[in-house]
Amino acid sequence: MYQKIPPLEKTYNKTLLIIESCKTKEQLEGASIMVKNFKTLYKKVGYPKALSYSLDRAIKRKKL
Repeated sequence: MYQKIPPLEKTYNKTLLIIESCKTKEQLEGASIMVKNFKTLYKKVGYPKALSYSLDRAIKRKKL
């Protein structure tokens, strides 16, 4: 079964916006799951590791 993968830039920007919009710990936990899903999806097709690090840093900044 062929699975269509959304454009990398669009998905990255959307994930980053979700992280920035989090106001509670529960929302941030949901955003962490979204980051994990992003990594899993794009690992199959390859993506720049800098994007992964960037999302991880955004999560850490919000936790502080």
